[in-house]
Amino acid sequence: MFLLDAALALLGLLMGSLAHLPAPVSLAAAVVIAVWLLVFAARERDRRHRARQPEPEGVV
Repeated sequence: MFLLDAALALLGLLMGSLAHLPAPVSLAAAVVIAVWLLVFAARERDRRHRARQPEPEGVV
């Protein structure tokens, strides 16, 4: 429950700040966050894919 409260407080803080920023700055921040999330998702997918593959024989 604490995590949910913290997330909602952070969202409120970000949305309040976002309302006072110019639109191009807001869009640039949104693009940076989207790229960050895409990179994170790709790395997690790669990590999970590698964890499922068995190691070849003779590899230490």
